[in-house]
Amino acid sequence: MQRTLITRRHALAAALSAAFVPKTQAAASALWGGPVVDCHFHLRQGLDANYVHMQGCEVSNALLLSRANAKDQIQAMQAKYPGVFAWTASTDITKPGAETILTAAVKQGALGFGEIKFHVASDGPELRRMYALAAELNVPILIHFQEVQHFDGEGVFSTGFQHFETTLKAYPKTTFVGHADAFWANISADYQNDSAYPAGPIKPDGITDKLLSDYPNLFGDLSANSGNNALSRDAEFTRGFLARHQDKLIFGSDCSCSDGKGGGISQNNNPVASRMAGKCVARETLSLLKQSASAAAFRKMTWENGHRVWRIKATAS
Repeated sequence: MQRTLITRRHALAAALSAAFVPKTQAAASALWGGPVVDCHFHLRQGLDANYVHMQGCEVSNALLLSRANAKDQIQAMQAKYPGVFAWTASTDITKPGAETILTAAVKQGALGFGEIKFHVASDGPELRRMYALAAELNVPILIHFQEVQHFDGEGVFSTGFQHFETTLKAYPKTTFVGHADAFWANISADYQNDSAYPAGPIKPDGITDKLLSDYPNLFGDLSANSGNNALSRDAEFTRGFLARHQDKLIFGSDCSCSDGKGGGISQNNNPVASRMAGKCVARETLSLLKQSASAAAFRKMTWENGHRVWRIKATAS
């Protein structure tokens, strides 16, 4: 019976891969051993710019983060590249009507809210309304947590992550996806909101590690310099972290390079993320994940978890 279950499981996985990956993408996933969905890919101008980056770093599919009014461009991209793109929506949550705009976007095909990145507290009224709406619509919400400015005048976003457990308890029906500096810096128990991208060995029992373990409705977005930096600090810790949270972590790039190989400006010319200059964040993080995790865990983080959390439907080209 055990052999039969394993055979069925492998057959199902193969069928899903064939269903999700368009024929034009089949050869593009050889570097990573299978298809990869980038679940943090900001919508770029023009129909082809996102696809060019994906070809360069050999990523097969993408979840586009866009403004709620970008439906027409996204539909044009989906028509040109069938089965490649899904999308989520964002709007200024500090302005009246945000709930109406996001609800309409979901009805038009957006699979969630995000990236939500505004100068508000993570437990403030603006985001609380979004948490409740996400639960009502049964879609995930991707949040940018940042406590330290990258440059003068930038400000901070979704502050108060170190007390976010209270929010997770208050909204058990909301699916949260955490992202950015404060989310990933708090992987270490000694973080004090004193730097965007701390270095050095990680002290166990950090807030992020604990919350991912204790709350089934919290997931981690591995994108950007913040995610890569956290995974690069302490190889031994990273191997254990990826193993125990392999069902909760989702690959994304949040990469700004132009060609999927490090060309142009990476990380939006963020001065404190200079370690990524001339590099493609997608390539760097995928390489790190592949060398630090088992093949099964890599598959979960780069394909299965993203499809499960955002309910990306299988589509054949």
